[in-house]
Amino acid sequence: MAHEHAHAGLHHHHEHRITSLNRAFLVGIVLNVGFVVVEFAVGLFYGSMGLLSDAGHNLSDVAGLLLAMLAFRLAQAHATPRYTYGYKKSTVLISLLNSVILLIAVGVIVAESIGRMLHPEPIAGGAIAWTAGVGVVVNGFTAWLFMKDKERDLNVKGAYLHMAADALVSIGVLVSGVVISWTGWTVVDPVVGLAVAGVIVASVWSLTRDSLRLSLDGVPEGIDVGRVEAEMTSVEGVRAVHHIHIWAMSTTENALTAHVVLEDLARLEEVKRRLKERLAGEGIPHATLEFESAAARCCDLCD
Repeated sequence: MAHEHAHAGLHHHHEHRITSLNRAFLVGIVLNVGFVVVEFAVGLFYGSMGLLSDAGHNLSDVAGLLLAMLAFRLAQAHATPRYTYGYKKSTVLISLLNSVILLIAVGVIVAESIGRMLHPEPIAGGAIAWTAGVGVVVNGFTAWLFMKDKERDLNVKGAYLHMAADALVSIGVLVSGVVISWTGWTVVDPVVGLAVAGVIVASVWSLTRDSLRLSLDGVPEGIDVGRVEAEMTSVEGVRAVHHIHIWAMSTTENALTAHVVLEDLARLEEVKRRLKERLAGEGIPHATLEFESAAARCCDLCD
């Protein structure tokens, strides 16, 4: 009975988290679409490279939020005879695509900022500062929506990093607007555009690296194969472990396959239960284990 209550509680928590994240994605997308339209219009009207580059970055973030929400929903889809894992792996591919979109945005921002430095134009610092101030609020609030779940999902972490970086970038644009208003130094605007590019690269680097590794079925971040093997061999009744493979089924679920050599096959069920408990504690909830007896393996080696 206690187990059933615990399972029901975990299921309710999971459902609440799904609903909460869906709402966070929808609110974040609506807010950022509205801000991108305003920022782009003001940047175009006043000829501000800082605002236009930030609007481009925010537009890429809207695309990123849409992709992350798509990945989040695909991860909930059921398995099919053709896709026996469901669509969980799409979360990794979408995370990689999201990082590529951001890197393309960096190239555009750098090119436009350099062009503006070579051919400066007068701009209105006050309008830039006010618009960027709105951006600080919008981006900061959106980042807060994802803060509590950022360590559970690579796509949610990506959304959080992008929006937090955007809030910092908007602060930079705001400062540039104030400086231009007071000094008339319009060169500050494209310099901020280049700073935007730097912040994007810094924030997206870890996302790109992790997404690429997971797409190649590399060992997920935070999991040490040596430690996992040590945990498995420390279970009473286990003689050795070999042929260990660990990969990510999605941005939130990890899997393992391994061969386990047992002292006594009669204890198989007990040992298997303990092994799966240890693996779950290491962040690997899905494990496929093949068992063999120490005596049989010894005979195979002798042959």
